[in-house]
Amino acid sequence: MTTTHSDEPIAPNAKRLLWAGFMAILAAGVGFSVRGGILGQWANQFGFTMTELGTITGGGLAGFGLIIIIFSLFADKVGYGKLMILALVLHFVSAVLTLAAPAFFASGGKEAAYWCLFSAMFIFAIGNGVCEAVVNPLTATLFPKQQTHYLNILHAGWPAGLVLGSVASAVMAARTDDAGNVVSAAVDWRIQMSLFLIPVIIYGVMILGQKFPKSHAAQAGVTLGEMVRTIFFPLMIVLLVIHALVGYVELGTDSWISKITGSIMASPTKGLILFSYTSLLMFVLRFFAGPIVHRISPVGLLLVSAILGFIGLQLLGSATSVALCVIAATVYACGKTFLWPTMLAVVSERFPKGGAVAIGMIGGVGMLSAGLIGGPAIGFKQDNFASKNLQETSQPAYERYKAGKENTFMGFKTVGLDGAKVGVLEDGGKELARADELLKQQGKDDANHKALVEWWDGAKATAETDKAAVTGAGLFGGRMALKLTSIVPAVMALLYLGMLIYFRSIGGYKAIQITGEQASGGVKGPVA
Repeated sequence: MTTTHSDEPIAPNAKRLLWAGFMAILAAGVGFSVRGGILGQWANQFGFTMTELGTITGGGLAGFGLIIIIFSLFADKVGYGKLMILALVLHFVSAVLTLAAPAFFASGGKEAAYWCLFSAMFIFAIGNGVCEAVVNPLTATLFPKQQTHYLNILHAGWPAGLVLGSVASAVMAARTDDAGNVVSAAVDWRIQMSLFLIPVIIYGVMILGQKFPKSHAAQAGVTLGEMVRTIFFPLMIVLLVIHALVGYVELGTDSWISKITGSIMASPTKGLILFSYTSLLMFVLRFFAGPIVHRISPVGLLLVSAILGFIGLQLLGSATSVALCVIAATVYACGKTFLWPTMLAVVSERFPKGGAVAIGMIGGVGMLSAGLIGGPAIGFKQDNFASKNLQETSQPAYERYKAGKENTFMGFKTVGLDGAKVGVLEDGGKELARADELLKQQGKDDANHKALVEWWDGAKATAETDKAAVTGAGLFGGRMALKLTSIVPAVMALLYLGMLIYFRSIGGYKAIQITGEQASGGVKGPVA
């Protein structure tokens, strides 16, 4: 199956398998994006609170990185094809459970619907994790001489899915007139949620009957123990640390970026539109990684990306208008576009003996960092600076809207603003009234809800003056969080610069090729 031309793939079905992987990642993006647009329908149909919806949508995300790492350990042993079939089954099971929620609600009420949807989202995350554990080493194996280029194309599927999902949600959303009256109802959420099955079916058809190659490490006879040992080489440890920072700055920031930019532009809708624009930009740019790498090395591309990421976040933290937000977001998007897939390529090229394990470890660490550190840290920074700002501008307002307990993160402490109270202030108590009506219909007595209603009865009198101070504090907290987060890509840039100097000292960056002799211990040159 190996060809003689250095730029050609190793298998005749390489492009087909590449686009199958693209569709699998696109399915994850579509599902993630569409789900965000139907939460209102879930709230109305099943009576969920915002907290319950947040827990459902977060189902399984914390363990996403662990899933990638675990499945990477035996991907070569079990076979990429079998694992992709497993991912296909998991995606379909997730869809069936999601669509069954109304039946669960009819038989077991709100709690049954809640656990049905939570389980569906958890299984969806597992399916995505299995795909990620397969498609990265698979693509690196199929295109050994153009790994950076094709891994970037593969991961263009994620922003493509985000764009397609958000556009579909916008088209299928309810329409209202200037007075807020519903002109046309939203398309049933079950139809919207089923959209992610289209790319699932496509990648399912594309992989059926196909022969999947093993990684170069597996083909050369490298054992699992040898693959695991590559993780402990100094350069690999440095790359793991850097990719933890990549997960922090890219996925962690993406969790908050539309909310923060929406606050800056005084329009949540504009924040979402800007996020869709940057996702589309990422999709387009990821097809041009190859030509860029022909001019500069993958490490050079990473260095430039980190510098742009730093500049973009600094600009976003200082933006004061829609135009400045667009410019800043464009710079930031150009910076983050190539980071994740190019890091995967560097690991695969410099540590081919690591096989699926090394590339899975790097992806898993990035996901873990985003979920356990990036998102929470950026949230903590917003709480910290927002509360300090509100204390300075209006101490009485701070006393009314501060949280009931202290927040801690990695030894740091702050008393942020109560999100529930701020939410009531922002919508004038509409969601609170809806929840109150639901509880009355169900004959339930919720102590937390009752306390919030009593608080709002007392806070209404000063709501008009409080709103400007509280909104301003939240905006200040978001700006400062972005500026501080810019330190992360600045540190990454320094590390990439160090790597660039190191590679130049040994004759330049080169991809290491693995052979049977190297697998058995006769390694020549840099350790792979």
